[in-house]
Amino acid sequence: MTLHHVTTTAPEFVPEPITDAEAAAMFRAAVNLFGLWNITDEEAAVLLDQPVRTYRRWKSGALGRINRDGKARLSNLMGLHKGLRIIFREPQRAYGWVKAENAAFQGRSALDVMLGGELTDLMRVRRYVDAERGGW
Repeated sequence: MTLHHVTTTAPEFVPEPITDAEAAAMFRAAVNLFGLWNITDEEAAVLLDQPVRTYRRWKSGALGRINRDGKARLSNLMGLHKGLRIIFREPQRAYGWVKAENAAFQGRSALDVMLGGELTDLMRVRRYVDAERGGW
């Protein structure tokens, strides 16, 4: 009888990097989402960590190169949107949640938290929504 070695640990998951085409699609989706959230170009620029002029130029169709940080920001925004759409059956409730006061954020809104401007601010809000929907 031959004994075979069995690996009992899962292989390390290494996600594929976000492609430029995927980032461009996420940017277009984010522009639409910002409209549904009823936020200003200035606020959108903070969320994406871009100068307002750059955001407006990209929004008009002259999209430039999206760096790794920008791709991570877009990914978190898309994940947040998905989580809210799972939690709320009515889309308008999901869109309005972003600006509503929230005890989890000491009475501030999710948008207020995200407007801190750091990638970790977006991640904090996304983690909260993921936990609320049972995504942990």
